[in-house]
Amino acid sequence: MRRRDFINGIVGSGAAWPLAALAQQGERMRRIGVLMNTPADDLEGQARIAAFHQGLQEWGWTLGRNARVDVRWGAVDADSSRRYAAELVGLAPDVILATASAAVGALQQTSRTIPIVFVSIVDPVGAGFVETLAHPGGNITGFSIFEYTLSGKWLELLKEIAPRVTRAAVLRDPTVGSGAGQYAIIQAVAPSLQVELRPIDVRDPGEIERAIVTFAQTPNGGLIIAGAPAAGVHRNLIIALAAQQQLPAVYPLPYMARSGGLIAYGPDSVSPYRRAAGYVDRILKGDKPADLPVQAPTKYELVINLRTAKALGLDVPLHLQQAADEVIE
Repeated sequence: MRRRDFINGIVGSGAAWPLAALAQQGERMRRIGVLMNTPADDLEGQARIAAFHQGLQEWGWTLGRNARVDVRWGAVDADSSRRYAAELVGLAPDVILATASAAVGALQQTSRTIPIVFVSIVDPVGAGFVETLAHPGGNITGFSIFEYTLSGKWLELLKEIAPRVTRAAVLRDPTVGSGAGQYAIIQAVAPSLQVELRPIDVRDPGEIERAIVTFAQTPNGGLIIAGAPAAGVHRNLIIALAAQQQLPAVYPLPYMARSGGLIAYGPDSVSPYRRAAGYVDRILKGDKPADLPVQAPTKYELVINLRTAKALGLDVPLHLQQAADEVIE
């Protein structure tokens, strides 16, 4: 079965699952809210929610029989996150799964009692979502996506795959604290690689396009796309601009290289949703988020797109290809 067919089969409408089977089974229906930061038609977002649904099924939750999932899509910024958070909390779910800082922050402001499991948070302690990684302490726990030290590796990879780069624009989200933290790590590495840095905010498409086009007017430039939700939402624009402006670029998540980006180094962005289903299961069975430690990625993947490298006129070193988990030819 093709991946898209599988996703569509599991995701369905993506809004809510029917309650008719409840009467037949006589089993208590548990309600799960989901707040996603991608649009409903985003294939990556569909793959993530499909993995979550599959994980629930593996733990014995049958959608429409003993579990109902209510999804809100497109919680990208603070305003949309607050609106959708209020909608979900109003449904009185037993637990909520939330993606990225804006969504979790909005839910935290809306409810301090409904259990929340997050995915794709860079620094949950710094953001104030949990007290410590080992002992979250409140109604929130989940799965982090990066360690700050990973950020320096992105610049090293950019310099390795494109040695002529002497200037690097770092695309970051200034509205979340992790954007500053990642940039600080890259700044610490830059002098040893003789690379001058420039931050670029990724709040909206117009701002991204203007900044990248302006940056590309000076030669020997490259891009580092830091781990920010907005970068994922606007990835197709960023990838297209990098190609148009002939800028080598390093991305924070493997699927971005599969979508046409030059090179990516980071964790798989789908599997944490299947793992999150395990935490949702434990919470529905009585465990408290305060007692469930925040989990970090178990593996980072290096993906290189040789088609994109060829279009940029780059010869990817053989040792880098050999070190890659995946090479797209």
